Amino acid sequence: MAVTFRKSIRILPGVRLNRNRRSWSLTLGRGNGPRRTFGSRGRRTTSVNLPGPFGYRRTTTSRSRRGGR
Repeated sequence: MAVTFRKSIRILPGVRLNRNRRSWSLTLGRGNGPRRTFGSRGRRTTSVNLPGPFGYRRTTTSRSRRGGR
């Protein structure tokens, strides 16, 4: 069984700092509304929980962090 490390700290209402062994991220948003997540590796995610079995998530990655052109 693998050992994992993950820590989430609430800074302000609607603002969380998430940390794991390799990176960190900042999440803005609350409960049922839209949330924006900005990661230390250039990943940005927008997610919204919709009623029922529906949900929406869009992820983009910054080109400067990939090492490409």
